[in-house]
Amino acid sequence: MAYLLIVDDDADFAESVATVCEAEGHTVRTVHTAKEAVPAARERKPDAVILDVMFPEDPSAGFQVARDLRHEFPDLPILMLTAVNQKFPLGFSNKDIDPAWLPVTEFVEKPVDFPVLKEKIARLLAGKQDGGK
Repeated sequence: MAYLLIVDDDADFAESVATVCEAEGHTVRTVHTAKEAVPAARERKPDAVILDVMFPEDPSAGFQVARDLRHEFPDLPILMLTAVNQKFPLGFSNKDIDPAWLPVTEFVEKPVDFPVLKEKIARLLAGKQDGGK
């Protein structure tokens, strides 16, 4: 199966996501700060990244991490997890994905519906295998 990198400051949540992904047969690494994300991806390139938006050190750190990951790994699928729509009236959705400003592949709203998360991860990985088609 796939190697997934989970980047979320909420360790309990990250471990829950990891457990779900491991149950699907994936190998998972979790990191809990935005600063750890790119170095972790450099150590072993993941097949996909599951990335939170907001971190204690910077509420928008996930956006910069997504840009940094996209710069280094142009074809890397990035699934952004966000509770930002609950905390701020921004209304992020897949229509806001932009190669320069918000270079993610897809969004999932927190609280996460795990069957939806599993489906989106499977779709991202399938898209990667068929060249993104």
